[in-house]
Amino acid sequence: MKSNPYFYQWYYYTQSQRRGFIALVIVVLTIHLSLCLMAYYRPQVQYQDTLTSEEQQELQKEVDRLRLQAANKKDTIYPFNPNYITDFKGYVLELSVEEIDRLFAFRKKQQYINSKEDFQRVTAVSDEWMKKYSSYFVFRSPSGTQGHHTTKQYLQVKKEARPTSLILKDINQATQQSLQEIYGIGPVLAKRIIEDRDRWGGYVHQDQFKWVYGLSEQVVEKLVEQYSVLTPPKINQVDLNQAGVNELKNIPYLNYYLAREIVKYRSLHGDFVNKEQLKEIEKIPLDRIHIISLYLEIRN
Repeated sequence: MKSNPYFYQWYYYTQSQRRGFIALVIVVLTIHLSLCLMAYYRPQVQYQDTLTSEEQQELQKEVDRLRLQAANKKDTIYPFNPNYITDFKGYVLELSVEEIDRLFAFRKKQQYINSKEDFQRVTAVSDEWMKKYSSYFVFRSPSGTQGHHTTKQYLQVKKEARPTSLILKDINQATQQSLQEIYGIGPVLAKRIIEDRDRWGGYVHQDQFKWVYGLSEQVVEKLVEQYSVLTPPKINQVDLNQAGVNELKNIPYLNYYLAREIVKYRSLHGDFVNKEQLKEIEKIPLDRIHIISLYLEIRN
């Protein structure tokens, strides 16, 4: 009978080593057996997919309570100057479109509302509206103190507050650092103005300031007071009756779609007689036509 060599290898280890190996095997088997027993005897949890009728009623009561709370909640209205009501503010104050337009038309004439009676006369709001919101009106004088003032007084103070002599600087020579000297223009807006200017090869008109994204009306006014176009860039005008889409789309404030519409209009109606015909093209920015026209010409 041939002996097994692996059996004799067991005796190559010392007695303490053999005992340690046996103890390790026993520990591993014990842990494995314990895990199996725990998995087998683990209590089965029964999950309930639906709520009981009592729980549904309690949940519905909570939903109804939250809905009622939201319906009764009113937005806080803070005191405001009615001269500076915006479209959104007018919507919040339940003003109609016609009433807001009347206010805007009045303010466009550089006139100011100085009393509750003036506001109702200008906007033609109802007495019920005045009773609800007029208590929040605050009128401030040009100096910043609260009180009534006439339009003439306001314009006079505003005129006197302006500097008597101001040397305009060239916007096409401005740097980011010099632009940041204007209140309301930080590093981001200054960089954006420079990038917009360089994109067109230089500004040709002050109106281009207000089309820089992020500049508020107040900041644009301050920019116009200090900067102007003193050295306009050289413009290579494009023949409006000969230019194709690829050539027209590179003109400031035009794009591929508008360039295609210009060519389409020309093919349907013949050559342009004057630049005013651009206003007949759909979706062309009417407020920028006077800038676009500078880059176009009609050659004979």
